[in-house]
Amino acid sequence: MDYPSIVRSLADSLQLAQPPVAVCLADALPAGIIRHTGTVPAGCLFWQRAAEGPFATAPGDHDLCAIGVYTHNLESTAAGEADLRDALEVFAGLGYVREQDLPLIPVLQSRPRHVVYAPLAETPLPPDVVLLFVRADQVLILTEASQQVEGGVPPAMGRPACAVVPQAKNSGRAALSLGCCGARAYLDTLTGEMAIYAIPGDRLSAYADRIAALARANAVLSRFHQVRRQDVESGKHPTVKESLAAIQ
Repeated sequence: MDYPSIVRSLADSLQLAQPPVAVCLADALPAGIIRHTGTVPAGCLFWQRAAEGPFATAPGDHDLCAIGVYTHNLESTAAGEADLRDALEVFAGLGYVREQDLPLIPVLQSRPRHVVYAPLAETPLPPDVVLLFVRADQVLILTEASQQVEGGVPPAMGRPACAVVPQAKNSGRAALSLGCCGARAYLDTLTGEMAIYAIPGDRLSAYADRIAALARANAVLSRFHQVRRQDVESGKHPTVKESLAAIQ
C-alpha cells in the first residue's frame, strides 16, 4: 500500500489533528528499526510516542503495564503476573472488572515477540492495526465507512483501552474504544472529546476510499441541512428540491 497517500487522504477527509498510528505485531524486526529505550507506565503511551517516528518494543518494555501485557498476550514475568493478580484484585473490589467480565476482554490470539509503533506514513512493516484519535463527528464518518466496508457497525468498547488492538486484529473488523481512565491519565492526546478508532491493516485501503467518499457526502448534506434549518426557522416551507437548489 501507498501509506503516505492513504495518510493524506485520511487527514484531508477527517481533518485529523494527529497522524494515524501503525501497530505492527512482529516476530522479527526490520533492519534499522530503532529500539525503544526508557520506561513507560503504560503500553498505550507508545501510541502517543509513535508520532515522533517508528520504534520497536519488546515484552520487557511493557513490564509496568500488566493489563497491556495481558491484552497483547506478551511474554510476562513472575513479577508481571503478580502485578496482574494484584490489579485484578483491586478491580474486583471496586466492581470495575469482575471475574465474569474477564472472558469478555479481548486478548491477542497470537503471541508477538515485538510490537512496532510508527506514524502510518513511515511504517516499516504492514500494520496489523491502525489507530486514529478522533472526535464524535469524525467517528460518524468512520462508522458509516464500517457499515459499507464490513456490513456492520463497530463495537464501542470501554476498559481497557489497549484491548481495542486485539479486538480489531482478532476479528478483522474495526472497533471504537472510548478509552479508559488509565489511558486518559497517561495520554495527553486522549483528551475528553477524543476516542480511538482501530482499523484492521489489511482493510485500510478500502476504508480510505469509503471515508473520502463519505466525507464529501457529509459536507454536502451538512450544508443542505443547515440551509434547510435556516429556511424553516424563517417561516419558509421548502421542498427537498428547493433546499438542494439553494446549495448549488
